Amino acid sequence: MRFKFLLKPGWLALTLAVWVFAGACVYFLSPWQFGRNDERQQQNSAITKSLKSDPAQFGARHDEWQKVEIKGRYLPELEALARLRTVQGEAAFEVITPFETTTGHRILIDRGYVRPVNGIKPPDFAKPPAQEVTLIGLARPNESNEQPAFEQDGRKQIYSINNNAVGAGIEPGYYQLIENQPGALDTLPLPRLESGPFFSYALQWIAFGVMAVGGWLYFTIREARPGGVLYEGKKKKKSIAELLAEESDEGADEARAETDDAGQLHGTRHVT
Repeated sequence: MRFKFLLKPGWLALTLAVWVFAGACVYFLSPWQFGRNDERQQQNSAITKSLKSDPAQFGARHDEWQKVEIKGRYLPELEALARLRTVQGEAAFEVITPFETTTGHRILIDRGYVRPVNGIKPPDFAKPPAQEVTLIGLARPNESNEQPAFEQDGRKQIYSINNNAVGAGIEPGYYQLIENQPGALDTLPLPRLESGPFFSYALQWIAFGVMAVGGWLYFTIREARPGGVLYEGKKKKKSIAELLAEESDEGADEARAETDDAGQLHGTRHVT
C-alpha cells in the first residue's frame, strides 16, 4: 500500500475540508440543535405548569411564563409600541404600557397587539384604565435589542421590549397579559406546545459528519491500494488506446495479406 498521495496539496485540502466540516457538525451544529430542543422542552414545561397553577403574587423575581398577579395603575404617558412584529402570520404592533405597582415598582405590561393601518401606521386603540386595577400576566424576560425609542406617527416606538428602551426607573422584564384582563387588547397567543424539529436536525448534522468522514476513508483506502483509483482510470484509458492500435495493426496485416494473395494469383496466370 502507498500513502505518498496523502501529502499531495489536493488531497491535503480535501482532508482538511472533510474533517473541519465533520467537526463542525458534531461539536457545533448538532449541540446547537440539541440546545434549542432543550429550550423548547423547558418552555413547554413552564407554560404547562403555569396554565395549571394559580397566579403567584408579584415579587422581586419570577420564572419565565409564570403567572403573576399584579396590583397598581397604568402609566399611559410612557406607553410605547413594539414594531416589526408578526402575530399569527400578519404584521402587528405590540402595545407596551408601563405599570406602577402598589409596592412602588415600575414594570412593563404587554397589553397585546394591534394591526397596522395601511401596512405601516399604528391604529387608534383603547387606552388603559385610569384607576387602580388588579391584573394577571405571564412573566417574560427582556428582549436583547436595546436600540433607543423614537417618535413616529405620534407614538413612541421601540424595536424590542426592553426596560432601557422605554424609560428610566423601570425594572427589567415585562408581563404579557392573558385574556380578559383590565387594559388588555388582542392578547398574544401562547407558543404551541410541540417539540419542533430540533432533535431530528441534530441527528441529521451528526449523520452528515459521519457520512463525510466515511466517504473520505473509503476513497483514501481505495487510493492507497496498489495502482489506486486514478491509476486504474488511466490504465483503462490506455487499454482502450492499445485496443484501437491493435485493431489498426490487425487491419493493416489483413490488407497486406490480401495484397500478397492478389500478387500470387496474378503471377500464376502470367506463367500459364
